[in-house]
Amino acid sequence: MLDKIIKSFPDESFLKADGFDDAIIGVDENSMRLVYSVSKCIDILCVDMEFTDACEHFSFNVSGSYVGEKTPIWCLDAF
Repeated sequence: MLDKIIKSFPDESFLKADGFDDAIIGVDENSMRLVYSVSKCIDILCVDMEFTDACEHFSFNVSGSYVGEKTPIWCLDAF
């Protein structure tokens, strides 16, 4: 998905969350921010940690981080 977005918007720069490229589900064209699936992010984290720990880590260290106006959007989809 990331490759498609970059090809569609070659003049834009996007802020990525390291290690979560497979969780990208789209782009918000109004703010030009990447949109990530929360459930896919949790699945990625569950490769190395238990579900509860993955949820806590995601909440505090990933989605809880503000890194400027290009901070990604976290879509809370079905788990």
